[in-house]
Amino acid sequence: MSYQRMAEVYDRLMQDAPYNKWVTWTRHMIKKHRPRTKYVLDLGCGTGEITTRLAQTYQMTGVDLSEDMLAIASTKDDRRTIQWLRQDITRLTGLSNYDCIISYCDVINYIIKEEDLLLVFQHAYEALDSEGLFLFDVHSLPHINNDLIGRTFAEVYDDLSYIWFCDEGSVPGEFEHELTFFIRNGEVFERFDETHYQKGYSPLYLKEELIKAGFSILGVYADFSDVSADEGERLFFVCLKK
Repeated sequence: MSYQRMAEVYDRLMQDAPYNKWVTWTRHMIKKHRPRTKYVLDLGCGTGEITTRLAQTYQMTGVDLSEDMLAIASTKDDRRTIQWLRQDITRLTGLSNYDCIISYCDVINYIIKEEDLLLVFQHAYEALDSEGLFLFDVHSLPHINNDLIGRTFAEVYDDLSYIWFCDEGSVPGEFEHELTFFIRNGEVFERFDETHYQKGYSPLYLKEELIKAGFSILGVYADFSDVSADEGERLFFVCLKK
């Protein structure tokens, strides 16, 4: 999914996102499983909030499909140490020898075709060095079914408001986000709409596809924990390239 005009307001909408928790969890898992990590690839880096934080410790590469998101991310890279690349993560090219690959904020849920999901895992495997780590998260199925589908979310600010409907998709397992934004433009508010599509995957299915790609699964964790669990709102996978 390539964010369109939503890139303009993404950081405002995500201002309360627990980015530091992703960063802390990542550093913890790297220290535990590959402490000599230097090169890290961020798939679906968005506006670079996680990428730039991790750049304080690692040499980062950020990949995203949206030019607008990457343009915003690059403005946060004051030291110009991060490589920003526009690529589709189902068709990665020219990337190799990374110590660790990350993909957070339910980027994997945006891969709605099962054949594309395996391609993402295969490309991640190929881009890693031997014994490299692949860390990613997904919305859990209970969270999707109980907390997202059928719900309406809204926020109103002085210069921005949005309405977000989350509905079940036409294909089993898929769900749709219908978003309407109103952004102040001078004396009037301008409206734009976007539709985003995601898919939920069971932990078992994800494990099977990761194994097909060649990975060993070191653990599955819930909600930034380091205790193995298959239940929670957000599941984190720690995978090793054999």
